[in-house]
Amino acid sequence: MARSRAAYEYTEAEDKSMRLGFLLIAAGLLSLLGLGCCWLRPALQERGGGGSANCTVLAVRQLGERFACTFSCGAACRGTARYPCLQVLVRTSRSSAPALLHEDERQLRTNPKCSYIPPCARDDQENSENVTYKQKYWKEKVGSQPFTCYFNQHLRPDDVMLRRTHDETVLLHCFLWPVVTFLVGVLIVVLTICAKSLAVRAEAIKKKKH
Repeated sequence: MARSRAAYEYTEAEDKSMRLGFLLIAAGLLSLLGLGCCWLRPALQERGGGGSANCTVLAVRQLGERFACTFSCGAACRGTARYPCLQVLVRTSRSSAPALLHEDERQLRTNPKCSYIPPCARDDQENSENVTYKQKYWKEKVGSQPFTCYFNQHLRPDDVMLRRTHDETVLLHCFLWPVVTFLVGVLIVVLTICAKSLAVRAEAIKKKKH
């Protein structure tokens, strides 16, 4: 029994390989758990009940209200500027009621009242010019041309998005890489155990021959 136990004792290199495998297994499981609770589940909830539709611009307008944004001009330089609120009202192929268009889910959460948040500049006038340029784009370049938009009737029935932040590719990568990490860890552990087992058997056969 003592000889058998000694034969199955792992060398330093094999011990490190086992530790690496178990570390990758734990990292993969923790990543899946963390992403599932903190990111994947909310993303799927946002996508649940949603879909795509054809949108047509009904009206493009600037409200008199201005909103604050934070700009950065260096490592220790930050400040607050303001930008006008642009609203793009559209009609979807799913409903005749007007809906407010947003860039994506992130912009919708940041400012649900407006359709566009410009890159925050220190000068308020520059922010206003960026918003005016976007207003001309929707009025003159898009106009009455239909385009694809996304909606979620359960969470935001009166809002639509120009693009989705949580698309299929992002969700796939969030699931794929933790699983790959887990499988690589399992493979390392299995290969280390198999290599050790084969080495022990080879040594036993060699002893029998002698």
